[in-house]
Amino acid sequence: MNLALTADQRLFQETTRDFLADTVPLTTVRALGESRTGLDRDWWRRGAELGWTAPLVPETMGGGSVSGRPLTELAAVATEFGRACAPGPLAATSAVLAGLARAGDRFAEQINAIVAGTSIATWALYEPGRGLDLEVPGCLATPDGDGYHLTGTKDRVEYGEDADLFLVTAHSPGGPVQLLVPATAAGVRVTRTWTLDLVRTTAAVEFTDVTVAPATVVQRGQDASAAAHAQLQVASALTAVEMVGATDRAFDATVGWMFDRYTFGRLLASYQALKHRMADNKTWLEAARATARAAAAAWDDGAESAPECAAVAKAYVGDRAPVIVQDCVQLHGGIGVTWEHDLHLYLRRVTLGRALYGTPEEQYRRITEFLEQTAA
Repeated sequence: MNLALTADQRLFQETTRDFLADTVPLTTVRALGESRTGLDRDWWRRGAELGWTAPLVPETMGGGSVSGRPLTELAAVATEFGRACAPGPLAATSAVLAGLARAGDRFAEQINAIVAGTSIATWALYEPGRGLDLEVPGCLATPDGDGYHLTGTKDRVEYGEDADLFLVTAHSPGGPVQLLVPATAAGVRVTRTWTLDLVRTTAAVEFTDVTVAPATVVQRGQDASAAAHAQLQVASALTAVEMVGATDRAFDATVGWMFDRYTFGRLLASYQALKHRMADNKTWLEAARATARAAAAAWDDGAESAPECAAVAKAYVGDRAPVIVQDCVQLHGGIGVTWEHDLHLYLRRVTLGRALYGTPEEQYRRITEFLEQTAA
């Protein structure tokens, strides 16, 4: 498996890196977090113009991939999001577009608006007091002709306060369903919730007898289950890659610090015990990078192992990234735990990333299920 980026993919990544450096440097990230300002919709639209929302959508629906490997392209963007601790619903919106694209031309209007960045869509997956559960979500969709009445609460909804559309994974008497619900629909109530990350916001969304027209039913039954699993692959892989980007930036900063900082008359980098710690961290970091990129490549290849690769990536990166960044904090000494230092921004990003779209423990269970299916 060749994990190297092509020239087009590198240009896409470098363009994103320059844009983020110009528009959301860490000083801006801090200011956004302290002011609790919502997502700058014009900023997100400009990012969409760069191509952040297009890769997973066919050209016939207004999207398009520059290299023919859409998730690898998005992984390159997600890496830069992690390195910059940038705001923006990249993983959630990509998951929504992956689900809507599977439904065909019925949602062409909504897809076009999301791709253009004029409409923001997010995935309403999690529910209070529950972990990752795609098969029997608690949110209930009661049939009403060919439509539904939706009741229940979703939480940990990324950028829920800024969203125009919610792709809701719910349960009906006939099995799982996926419903596209406008944020302005009667019976929808959105409440912003606290998150550790300064700018990657979440919300709780309450649905009280919300009428869902037949035209906004995205999938039902097995189609809904298959779409939700595909969406999880996308969100898991992109979140894993983003965590790698944040960890990489923290690691580089720590290496620089160790070659600048003197203690007892010697460079910090000259101590053998610390060299060994950083060697271990580098090994884990490169393994994390490889598994995350491999998950994106497996999706692009249409590999049968793609769901397992996404689970492996999210489990491994979720397990190792917080440990590496926490060690970087410790190697900085007292300054590493101050508000003024930037390391805590990366620790916040990887800690939240660990929890979203499957914790390592949840992903390990999924891997076990994949292995059992293979053995059977």
